Amino acid sequence: MERAAGGSRAFAVLLVLTGAAGLLASWVITLDKFKLLEDPGFTPGCSLNPVVSCGSVMTSDQASAFGFPNPMLGLVAYGVVVCVGASLLAGAAFPRWYWLTFAAGCLFGVGFVSWLQFESLYRINALCLWCCLAWVATILMFWYVTSFAVRRRFLPAPAGFRSFLDEFTWMFPLVHIGIVGMLILTRWWDFWTN
Repeated sequence: MERAAGGSRAFAVLLVLTGAAGLLASWVITLDKFKLLEDPGFTPGCSLNPVVSCGSVMTSDQASAFGFPNPMLGLVAYGVVVCVGASLLAGAAFPRWYWLTFAAGCLFGVGFVSWLQFESLYRINALCLWCCLAWVATILMFWYVTSFAVRRRFLPAPAGFRSFLDEFTWMFPLVHIGIVGMLILTRWWDFWTN
């Protein structure tokens, strides 16, 4: 029989918090999207200037990549993350296939937000602060879920790398978020410095 694994309290809390952050972002964007559909002249509260312009992002083609508003996908996906975290806090343990499926979902999520980051920076030419919150949440959950799957031997990796992840998982999301932050900073350097 396949071995089931639960997670530490810290890992469970991280999933609840990142899932809740993504859920909050998705909820606010969804509400604003509906307001935009009702009133094309509506300006979302997070449209602060030409760069931080949630309305520009929400009305782009990329904001409905699958034929419906992206945040509606987030409402489901981040809700699942919160449920997994809460289940772990309650003492649940899941089999290998479950963790691999969850890790694959996180991989899809980080791939999707990476595409959205590129589109925001270089095609739409605007940022949505709520989207940025969802990006950070997704990056954190991806790296910590991947680390968990590797350390629990659900994903193959050399023993040295598993040991490294025991102590230094935090480095991967820090570097990832740092790179995205630098891309944002350099993309609009003239705007930020004037």
